[in-house]
Amino acid sequence: MASRRNGFKKEKESFILSVDVGTTSIKCHVYDKETKVRGSCTTKVVLLYPEPGLVEMDPEAMWEGFVTVVRGAVQDAGVQMRQIEALGISTLRSTFTTWDRTTGVPFHNLISWQDLRASDLVRSWNRSCTMIAIQSMMKVLHFLSRQKYFLAASLVVFSTQHVTFRLLWALTHYKQLSQAVAEGNCCFGTIDTWLLYKLTKGLVHATDYSNASATGMFDTYQMCWSRSLCALLSLPLSILPKVRNTGRHFGYTDPSIFGVSIPIMSVMADQQAAMFGQCCFDVGDVKITMGTGTFMNINTGNKPHTSIGGLYPVVGWKIGPEVVYLAEGNAADTGTAIKWAQELELFSDVQQTSDMAYSVADSDGVCFVPSFSGLQAPLNDPKACASFMGLKPSTTKCHLVRSILESIAFRNKQLYETMLKETQIPITKIRVDGGVCCNDFVMQLTADLFGRKIARPHHHEMSCLGAAFVAGLGVGFWKSREDLKKLQSTERVFLPQGAPLGNGGAGGPSGEYLPILQSWEGALRRSMNWYSRP
Repeated sequence: MASRRNGFKKEKESFILSVDVGTTSIKCHVYDKETKVRGSCTTKVVLLYPEPGLVEMDPEAMWEGFVTVVRGAVQDAGVQMRQIEALGISTLRSTFTTWDRTTGVPFHNLISWQDLRASDLVRSWNRSCTMIAIQSMMKVLHFLSRQKYFLAASLVVFSTQHVTFRLLWALTHYKQLSQAVAEGNCCFGTIDTWLLYKLTKGLVHATDYSNASATGMFDTYQMCWSRSLCALLSLPLSILPKVRNTGRHFGYTDPSIFGVSIPIMSVMADQQAAMFGQCCFDVGDVKITMGTGTFMNINTGNKPHTSIGGLYPVVGWKIGPEVVYLAEGNAADTGTAIKWAQELELFSDVQQTSDMAYSVADSDGVCFVPSFSGLQAPLNDPKACASFMGLKPSTTKCHLVRSILESIAFRNKQLYETMLKETQIPITKIRVDGGVCCNDFVMQLTADLFGRKIARPHHHEMSCLGAAFVAGLGVGFWKSREDLKKLQSTERVFLPQGAPLGNGGAGGPSGEYLPILQSWEGALRRSMNWYSRP
């Protein structure tokens, strides 16, 4: 007799399985045709800190965690593996390992995007005569051609967040790795590539365009690995995976893993997957993910955006002949700031913070600068420090909490205005996801400062849903993107309150936030260039 749950006969149904691998957890959901989550399973990712500044993950533990959540979610749904039509995978970006092409054994742990081991190398290259010469040449080309591309290239600096220099560090510090490269026996891969390799028992060494475009080694204009950059840094092209469409048949899971062969129909980077999950398919659609950090993406259509203000052009997805590009800005310390405040015992439950902020009329002149990891676009200052300013005897915990939440909304405003100014693309809609979007105070203030309505979905795990959508479209589980839009649900829409304030159509309740915002911008300037080195 077929298993029954929620009144359905499961043997006659089919489902889409989707896994989202994040920095701190691995989550798997089983979706039905109405996008209802029928089963879930989550496990934690253990971060390793072998030395100060080094952040790693065990690749085998990552693989075991992946298998565990897939089995757990299917069991939780009360269905059979043979009822799974397709598997979609979403992963965090720019975290990588290398392994023996023959044995599949890693040469080292996964090196996280947060890892700083290459900071001296990055600093050295950014100050090098080679970089100065390249930047000068780009300025000359811009002067002669007036093409924005050359101006943007003249402002490029390397970062530890991209894979490039962490891979260069690994190649020079791991003897087995450099030897394997010389012998043509090495594979490189971000987490998606590592999981594909394991799922197919070594048959597939590939990534997709969305993940490749976030490594810092990919040319989003030519849509291939950057031969010029790899030649400049002596990075071997031979170890890099093939770059495939985001939505395609990547292969089957080996039947020994889950008992059946499941087609792998999508591989996506997490932020791009969240964009697809929010149905931001049209030019001008904006998605804001507020988790550990904030990632703001705008759909720029079929052309990559050339930025001079710190936005980063990435491939959103490539499905069939269609390529969709996104411009991305980020602020590193969003959930980080809230978690830090909780550890200081400013509050016990994060759900209290919105009420605490609303319990006081203002922050009593207190400004918080959320820059534990420096300041990203549009300020781009890795030497900035986090700070409280304007403290006085009358300051309470509620004032401190309100100032922290305000700072998140203020950084959102900076990113939004940079996006408006740089892209010159009319905004069509704004949708949010991530844990911090549950905070009503942050969301309402963000809507006020933007002067735009902001929609919050019922479910906030959009990366998982986005990967499921792409996989489901690939096997006909869902017929079209219009069908996906009909399945979209909104829990609340935050409408802007008050009169317009400042540039870009930003708003605020009767302009009350103009002096507060100006004070915060003053605190921001005082926090910049604080440290002698990043």
